[in-house]
Amino acid sequence: MKLKVRTIGLVAALFVSTSAALVPRVQAQETSPDAAKRKVKTKVVPDFPPLAKQMNVTGKVKIEATISPDGRVISTKVVGGSPLLVSSALDAIKKWRFEAAPKESIEIVEFDFN
Repeated sequence: MKLKVRTIGLVAALFVSTSAALVPRVQAQETSPDAAKRKVKTKVVPDFPPLAKQMNVTGKVKIEATISPDGRVISTKVVGGSPLLVSSALDAIKKWRFEAAPKESIEIVEFDFN
């Protein structure tokens, strides 16, 4: 048990010591492998999570979003990113609105927390 506590402490110390974020900033960039990607009509920028800010955790979160024909995000799947940042990115992307299209599509969105 003591070894687990030490390991968790070392991991937390590593996060704090290797991060160099002075002012947290979040950016979102829509990326899609095919050329016919849907344009975003409304973007919501995620809040920088207080715990991540306190621990100086930065990085990217990549989310795969399924977009309905009317432009709403109907489902999401986390492709990668720090667990401390993921929930904020998910909350934000669920509020995004895309252009209408004849059928459902999948878009990859990357959020940069730094």
